Amino acid sequence: MRIPVPAALAALALAVPVVLIDVSPARAVGVFVEVNPSTVRAGDEIGIRASCDDNLKAATVTIDPTGAIIVSPRYGFLTATARVPATTDAGDYDVDLKCPDGKTAKSTLHVVVKVEPVRGPATGGGGTAPGRAAPFLIGGGLVALAAGLALSVVATRRRRLG
Repeated sequence: MRIPVPAALAALALAVPVVLIDVSPARAVGVFVEVNPSTVRAGDEIGIRASCDDNLKAATVTIDPTGAIIVSPRYGFLTATARVPATTDAGDYDVDLKCPDGKTAKSTLHVVVKVEPVRGPATGGGGTAPGRAAPFLIGGGLVALAAGLALSVVATRRRRLG
């Protein structure tokens, strides 16, 4: 028995699942907020990136040391930059996002103590470092240089005479 071509195509179309493709503009992956870097020293600048269901409207991010920050739409996300005040104590601070539709998200900002080194790194003998040995080493180098010059003058005179 031979099946007509239109009937075969209709049967095949019913057997193959229909896949619907969403061609609408990109939607937010979810509601989130992040700070970059997440660990900073007091006085440093941070970048904030957030996402709500609708990334076309500004939202508010609240961080204890900096207060409320408005994150604005940019490149498909809500972004802003802020500076952690230099007087901020070391510790963990909550980062709270409040979207225009009422949804929220949380993250954490870690502030560490700002430490300034009192001296350079110990990377060698320290011959040029200030201290008791420095004058002797510099003097010895100058004496060696003078001796080398004197020997070169003597060697040059011997060639001319001999």
